[in-house]
Amino acid sequence: MGRLIAVVVFIALLVPGVLLARAWGLASGRRAVAGGGVELVEPTAQGTAALRRQAAHGRRWRGLGLLLGVVGIVVSVVLLAEASVFLWLPLLAFGLLAGVLLAEATRPRPRWALSAPPRRPRQGEQISAWLVWTMRLVVVAELVTAGEAWSSGDLGPAAGWAVVVAPLVAWLLAEVALLRALLRPLPAEGADVPVDEALRTWTAHLVVAAASVSALLPFGTLLLRAGLGRGGEAGEGFDVLPVALVAGGFSALAAGLAVAGFLLTWLRPVRSNSRALTG
Repeated sequence: MGRLIAVVVFIALLVPGVLLARAWGLASGRRAVAGGGVELVEPTAQGTAALRRQAAHGRRWRGLGLLLGVVGIVVSVVLLAEASVFLWLPLLAFGLLAGVLLAEATRPRPRWALSAPPRRPRQGEQISAWLVWTMRLVVVAELVTAGEAWSSGDLGPAAGWAVVVAPLVAWLLAEVALLRALLRPLPAEGADVPVDEALRTWTAHLVVAAASVSALLPFGTLLLRAGLGRGGEAGEGFDVLPVALVAGGFSALAAGLAVAGFLLTWLRPVRSNSRALTG
C-alpha cells in the first residue's frame, strides 16, 4: 500500500511541471501572432530604427552576459581547480540569463511620437497572467526553501548566497522590465502599434521565462537534495515526505529545462521583412 501511495504522490507532483511546460508552449502562439502582426505592416522610419536599436541592444547585453559567465568559469578554475568543472554549465547559464534580464530591463524607449492623451495596454494583452504569477510563486517558494536549507546547515555560505541572491535579483529585474513595458504609452502612428506590441510581448515573455528558470532549477535541486537526504535517514515504516520532495524536485527541474528550451528559441529579436529594413 505504501508503494502505491508513493507512486500516486510522485505522479501527482509531476503534473504542475507538465502544466507549466504546456502553458509556455501555448505562449509561443501569442508570440507568433505578435510577430506576424509586424509582417503585415510597413513601420515608419522611427519604427524601423526602434527594431534595429532594440535588436542591437539585446545582442550587446547577451554577449556581455556570456562574457560574465566565462569570467566566472575562469575564477572558479583558479579558486577550485578540478572541482569547478561542475560549475561551468551553471555559470554560463547564469551569465546568459543575466544578459537577457539586463537587456530587457534597460531597453531604450522607442523614439516615435507617443499617443496623446497617453494610452497604455493591459499586461494581459502581452503575456498570460498565469505565467507571471507562477514566476512569482516559484521565486517565493525557492527563497523559502533556500532559507530553510541555509538555516539548518544543509547549505554552506557560498551556496546559500548564490541560491538566494541570483533568483531574487532575476525576479526584481523581471518586475522592472514588466513595469516599464506596461507603463510605456502606445505610439501615435498606427503602423508602429504592431511593432510596439511585439516588442512588449517579447520583453514580457523573455523576462518571465528567464526569472522562472533562475528559480525553478535551484528550487528543483534543493527539493531533490532534501528528498534524497531524508530518504537516506528514513527508518522503519513508510514516509511520504521524501517521495514528495523528490517528485517535486523532478517536476521543478523538468519545468525549468522546458522553459529554458523555449527561452533559447525566443532570443531572436523582432524582425520585419519590409524594404525599410533591407534598404
